[in-house]
Amino acid sequence: MSRRPFRFGLGLFTVEPATFATDAQAIEAEGWSTLLIPDHVTIDQAAPLPALAAAAAVTSRLRLGTFVLNNDLRHPAVLAQEAATVDLISNGRLDLGMGAGWNQPEYTAIGRDFEPGGRRIERLEESLAVLKGLFADGPFSFQGKHYRIEAMEGLPKPVQRPRPPLLIGGGGRRLLSVAGRHADIVGFAPRLPRYDSPDTLSMTLAALEEKVAWVREAAGERFGEIELNTYEVGAPVIVTDQARPEARRWMDQLRSAWGGMEMSEDEFIASPHTFIGSLDQLCEKFQMLRERFGISYAMVRPRSRVAFLPVLERLTGT
Repeated sequence: MSRRPFRFGLGLFTVEPATFATDAQAIEAEGWSTLLIPDHVTIDQAAPLPALAAAAAVTSRLRLGTFVLNNDLRHPAVLAQEAATVDLISNGRLDLGMGAGWNQPEYTAIGRDFEPGGRRIERLEESLAVLKGLFADGPFSFQGKHYRIEAMEGLPKPVQRPRPPLLIGGGGRRLLSVAGRHADIVGFAPRLPRYDSPDTLSMTLAALEEKVAWVREAAGERFGEIELNTYEVGAPVIVTDQARPEARRWMDQLRSAWGGMEMSEDEFIASPHTFIGSLDQLCEKFQMLRERFGISYAMVRPRSRVAFLPVLERLTGT
């Protein structure tokens, strides 16, 4: 199984103009590998690509990523130009995270039909083909069900060749199969929220094992080249010698918010998306995720930044 070095990303959901530059510099100085910005148009957050370009201007080592862009909000030809520009500004530090779109109220707000998942995933796969073609050298043409490109030279070209690493995140078999075929980085997500019934069991280690198998099957011989990622969901990172009481407290809150909780307490603590335990226990958990599943890359949310630093320092030597 993979022995990639650990790397840890920090999500950033809001941008304060007065402190953004110093925040980005502090995140780099603390030893985080990647600054990650999500993509939502109905909450108070920065537009990801302009914010990453601003972070690039004040940092030198920090990788800069989208986690993840909703494919349905941008034409891939426009995205190729914007992403290549950020890669140029950052001197080759962009990780381009893509998803098929899941937030139905966002579609309603902008007047776009929330089509069935299969159609959104089909559109994402076409978009990935267009991005790869426009990042490559020479004129590119494409004729699909959703996009058409006519002998277009994608300009500017990114610094990273053949392209910035593509991260594809998701939790279902069809999307993870697309990720296995196309992604350089695969982000494993639980199937939350589902508007009919949240699938809390999709947070468990057993569910992760199934998801990794889907990616492995789709990737074939290239599976060993793919970096695997997980991220914090539900509860914040809590470094404590009293894991069970903290887990129960957060499970009660999430049970109310999600309308149910199928996981046991042990499954919740062991989940690849929850990080509650002593410093030793958390470090052992990441080592287990790498040894057993090949996961060497994780993202935590801003609320967990301070709590996670001892884990980051121990596992990366910063």
